[in-house]
Amino acid sequence: MSLGALNRLNGRKGVRPREGDHDDRDVCHLPVTDLERAKAFYTAIGFTIDFTDHNSARVVVEDGHSYFMILVRDYFQSFTDRPIGDPAQTVSAATAIFLDEREAVDATLANGIVAGGSEAHPAADDGFMYQRQLTDPDGNIREFGYMDPVAAEQGPEAFMNQQA
Repeated sequence: MSLGALNRLNGRKGVRPREGDHDDRDVCHLPVTDLERAKAFYTAIGFTIDFTDHNSARVVVEDGHSYFMILVRDYFQSFTDRPIGDPAQTVSAATAIFLDEREAVDATLANGIVAGGSEAHPAADDGFMYQRQLTDPDGNIREFGYMDPVAAEQGPEAFMNQQA
């Protein structure tokens, strides 16, 4: 699903930055144990890296609009006095990324599993929405989903009425 469709589903308009804007205020940071392995994993599932140094890399989900940072654990720890949990043992977040096609969800999961990820939870198929969870090699969870455009635009009920 595009960001615009997601905003319509949530009743928000105009949230997308202007073309060319790179607004990093909403960037998520993930601690990783091996930066090179994490970069290889996220590029294998179709993302790109547009910045990297010895401590971090910025992963591009949607150019100009959506990113997240992967940071080595010691560097991540410098941002807080609280202990960093181990995502392989305790889940603290699952970030959902919606794609434009259901087949893209399956392809992303297949590529992620080949690149060292895993899928511990079965796919969820609600007809109008399809989601699968991909766990990266560090244990961070990414949910990849697809939502029918009619459901995204007009709500799940419109999709169900269309199917009847």
